[in-house]
Amino acid sequence: MAAQAPSPALSGPRCGWARSHVWQLQSSRARGGTPRAISTFTANKGEGVRCAEMAMVCLTDFEEYAKEHLSKATWDYYAAGADECCTRDDNLLAYKRIRLRPRILRDVSISDTRTTVQGTEISFPVGIAPTAFHCLAWHEGEMATARATEAVNTCYITSTYSTCSVEEIVAAAPNGYRWFQLYVYRNRKVSEQIVHRVEALGYKALVLTVDVPYTGKRRNDIRNQFKLPPHLKVKNFDGVFEVKENAGPEEYGIPANTLDPSISWKDVYWLQSLTRLPIIIKGILTKEDAELAVEHGVQGIIVSNHGGRQLDGGPATIDALSEIVDTVQGRIEVYLDGGIRTGSDVLKAVALGAKCVFIGRPAVWGLAYKGEEGVREVLQILNDEFRLSMALAGCRNVAEINRNLIQFSKL
Repeated sequence: MAAQAPSPALSGPRCGWARSHVWQLQSSRARGGTPRAISTFTANKGEGVRCAEMAMVCLTDFEEYAKEHLSKATWDYYAAGADECCTRDDNLLAYKRIRLRPRILRDVSISDTRTTVQGTEISFPVGIAPTAFHCLAWHEGEMATARATEAVNTCYITSTYSTCSVEEIVAAAPNGYRWFQLYVYRNRKVSEQIVHRVEALGYKALVLTVDVPYTGKRRNDIRNQFKLPPHLKVKNFDGVFEVKENAGPEEYGIPANTLDPSISWKDVYWLQSLTRLPIIIKGILTKEDAELAVEHGVQGIIVSNHGGRQLDGGPATIDALSEIVDTVQGRIEVYLDGGIRTGSDVLKAVALGAKCVFIGRPAVWGLAYKGEEGVREVLQILNDEFRLSMALAGCRNVAEINRNLIQFSKL
């Protein structure tokens, strides 16, 4: 496992983005020691002052770029948490409370980050979580995200609330590995039709989001009176929901009160009657619901609090993970989203039992930076950091990552 020597300090008016040391992990197995190109961006301040090009070294760099370049309403929409944002913020802080127990002298000269989800091999245990309205960040939207995940060979969970249709996404990345995220609507025919569409298009699983009987209170969206701009729409429902002038309130691109708050466990059986696709439940945070998910015959669980956008005051997802993994006992796969920002975060989640983690906001930041290339860069940085963290913890492959790496006394 080789690393590039630190570079001289970067300088320029925007010193907040300066980095005095840039370490680039190289995969001796895959890259033969050739350094990977580092993405850069040029920041400007004042009257045309040109800064030095700054290396995009970590996911926070993409976050800073996106905040600088997106409109306030768009940034606030992506960044929003519910109410006081306690859960949103704790998703990140919880990882900092977890300490690792590295093993040494383990011969980590060769490493392998590959894993499988639902029987399909992916390049490393990080996929793209369902996030809405990618065209707000980049003109090609979800098509660019799909091409990036196809190139990196990982899983992309397409959101119901996409600004590109499921057909356009498949056409953009025909060989990509995709799941589809589903809501249940009061008009069940709407949900039924989209299930049949995605199954026919070759999507490999359905991700049923269960934590939105009602939309959480996102204060900045209310203050900004957030709406999609006129040139964008929820493409999957083009012509299904007609939002006419003075026809009533709109909520995130479709008529308000469209989601069905009566959704219950019996709807899992209803969904199973419609499709042969594996069903993965997204939004479970307790051992009781994890057991019910297994009893209802689903194929996976995503431990998720919707990025802290629903119930404020719930647990950070990494804190909820262990009790769910202990309850499931390997009967179905357990995944996680929320708060992943570094490769060591990925390592901690996998050590605590997550088969794969999914990133939401960082993918949007990558899109805002440079579309498909930006998303690829975000994923590559996470892959490189994960590989390095694995090696420094004494793990040569994903199978060697387990709870012995976690210092439980610090949890």
